[in-house]
Amino acid sequence: MKEDNCLHAALICLGMLYYSHAITTEKLNHVRPSLHGHHEKGKEGQVLHRSKRGWVWNQFFVIEEYTGPDPLHSDIDSGDGNIKYILSGEGAGIIFVIDDKSGNIHATKTLDREERAQYTLTAQAVDRNTNRPLEPPSEFIVKVQDINDNPPEFLHENYHANVPERSNVGTSVIQVTASDADDPTYGNSAKLVYSILEGQPYFSVEAQTGIIRTALPNMDREAKEEYHVVIQAKDMGGHMGGLSGTTKVTITLTDVNDNPPKFPQSVYQMSVSEAAVPGEEVGRVKAKDPDIGENGLVAYSIIDGDGMDMFEITTDYETQEGVVKLKKVLDFETKKSYSLKVEAANVHIDPKFISNGPFKDTVTVKITVEDADEPPVFLKPSYIFEVQENAASGTVVGKVHAKDPDAANSAIRYSIDRHTDLERYFTINADDGNIKTIKALDREEIAWHNISVFAVEVHKQHQEAKVPVAIKVVDVNDNAPKFAAAYEAFVCENARSNQQFITISADDKDDSANGPRFIFSLPPEIIHNPNFTLRDNRDNTASVLVRREGFSRQKQDLYLLPIVISDGGLPPMSSTNTLTIRVCGCDSNGSLLSCNAEAYILNAGLSTGALIAILACIVILLVIVVLFVTLKRQKKEPLIVFEEEDVRENIITYDDEGGGEEDTEAFDIATLQNPDGINGFIPRKDIKPEYQYMPRPGLRPAPNSVDVDDFINTRIQEADNDPTAPPYDSIQIYGYEGRGSVAGSLSSLESATTDSDLDYDYLQNWGPRFKKLADLYGSKDTFDDDS
Repeated sequence: MKEDNCLHAALICLGMLYYSHAITTEKLNHVRPSLHGHHEKGKEGQVLHRSKRGWVWNQFFVIEEYTGPDPLHSDIDSGDGNIKYILSGEGAGIIFVIDDKSGNIHATKTLDREERAQYTLTAQAVDRNTNRPLEPPSEFIVKVQDINDNPPEFLHENYHANVPERSNVGTSVIQVTASDADDPTYGNSAKLVYSILEGQPYFSVEAQTGIIRTALPNMDREAKEEYHVVIQAKDMGGHMGGLSGTTKVTITLTDVNDNPPKFPQSVYQMSVSEAAVPGEEVGRVKAKDPDIGENGLVAYSIIDGDGMDMFEITTDYETQEGVVKLKKVLDFETKKSYSLKVEAANVHIDPKFISNGPFKDTVTVKITVEDADEPPVFLKPSYIFEVQENAASGTVVGKVHAKDPDAANSAIRYSIDRHTDLERYFTINADDGNIKTIKALDREEIAWHNISVFAVEVHKQHQEAKVPVAIKVVDVNDNAPKFAAAYEAFVCENARSNQQFITISADDKDDSANGPRFIFSLPPEIIHNPNFTLRDNRDNTASVLVRREGFSRQKQDLYLLPIVISDGGLPPMSSTNTLTIRVCGCDSNGSLLSCNAEAYILNAGLSTGALIAILACIVILLVIVVLFVTLKRQKKEPLIVFEEEDVRENIITYDDEGGGEEDTEAFDIATLQNPDGINGFIPRKDIKPEYQYMPRPGLRPAPNSVDVDDFINTRIQEADNDPTAPPYDSIQIYGYEGRGSVAGSLSSLESATTDSDLDYDYLQNWGPRFKKLADLYGSKDTFDDDS
């Protein structure tokens, strides 16, 4: 490589010297003028002034990545050292330097054309001593000549492509593209050629375009789905010494519908119980299709067989299976096996591969019916019976029948679902299924009875069947017609003869066959009624007319007209209905004014305004009386009327003390007596005494009596027997206390001056409300401290 670079440099130097010399000798038009010139005659005789050139630079080339001792350019001068060369421009002093004496230009470092392809420089010759320009500046271009130093590079390191399976040879798959950073205008450094390194013999690549194409026919995805191809791009036109780059291409074969579905076996065996319900799954079949996606979709159908009416097949697209289902109820005793011919066909067929068909397959499915213990079966799905209303108890309504479909043919027992016959109108014979009435039926109450009948096997109680039974109650003419409404008629006092004033109709609870047509008439005893007459309109209505004129409310304001109504039943029934007719006052147009006879009489004496005034006065008087009574009851009086001050409420203090029980003279017992009670009693206001109490003279002790015990007992007896005694306790003060009692004193009058075993110090902690008690009963130390 070094020898090649030296050779290139020598050639370039020789070329530049030759080029410079040629320009100088040929005196080109763009030669810079020099200080010395001469004249030359032109073609037309003109004299041209040309400058003598000492050195000329225009442009020259330097090889990429070259550095060496040889100058890139040199000029020839006289060599006396008076000329100084100056270099400026792009890269001057950094990349390019000039020898100021000789004018030789050198590169200080390697150049990369891919970074910069050319440099524009300016050179000038000046006087070394004075720096005076000897000639104008000369601009020239240094071009970096390319070498093959960049390998080709692909746009992507990995490519992915798809192509349908079974594509024709030469089908385009994908185009890969590589680029080379070298100069495409110089040599073959950037001329690329594509080739395939891996992937033969399935694929090929066009050398100039990089298009990858199929190379083999009928490539099958089901055999191999993915291929890995390596493509190389080489510069220098693919010749030896060129640089190269590679890329990987992953090619996937996409699916086409080139395979028909196939069943893995020719016959499928299935079984189903006769007790299975319609819609229940019997079994599944599956045809295999190696294609994927919509190309592998398979639809199933039954195309033949004796079970086409009993079974159906659907497609499960998630599992690609055919699901055989029961279509109708099976009966083991009728048919024990069925055969089906099932077809599996592709849903989407590609016309390009129709020759590979047919894209379907068939299989035989044999289904065996298994015997099951079935419940009884009624001969009919439902029953409808009729019975006349009012039929006697025990009347036969109808008969239901069920049988055991199994081969055992077990006996059947019948019963009525009592939830459907709560009133127990019917009963059924458990052995033969005869239904009878228990009590009379009334069609007008219930026209239809809907009951359910159970049938169970005698030996297998869990096997039962149920059937609905509708019983119609047939009508008989047992209801007489009546007025359709509660009629109340009004006739005017000034009514004209034969004037119609009301139309009546009838209603019958029986069926229409025993109802209309209704016939209206008057009873025979009043057929010649002098006041009213009846006309049958023959449309189930009748009109009542006035027979005479001159009705008066004063004479009679109310009439009762009996009317006989008969129905059209066999035999017919009739009833007598009473029509109430009121006589009313009307105006000349026949408009109703009043039907009140009393109001008519009062009008002769008092006017309506007078009556209203009288009623208002009565109401006001009643209100005044009620208010007076209410206020009277709200007044409160004291319960006891005090004739004088009651001393029982007063506390009387006596400072003297008696001499005990033995002292009979020291105390006057009369002070214990109620002063008011001696002379009388205190009346009460809160209750009413049953009798006036009078004190018994024999029970009142003498004022000077000294028998205290008798006195107290007497007072207790009087208090217990006195019905006028106050309901509250009265305070009685006994200041006498005797001495010498064996039991000792029970009084607490002297407790403040005697020692006590009780401790009342806790009263100090009870707060200010108990301070007084604490002072009276507290300890002596506490008492002293407080004082």
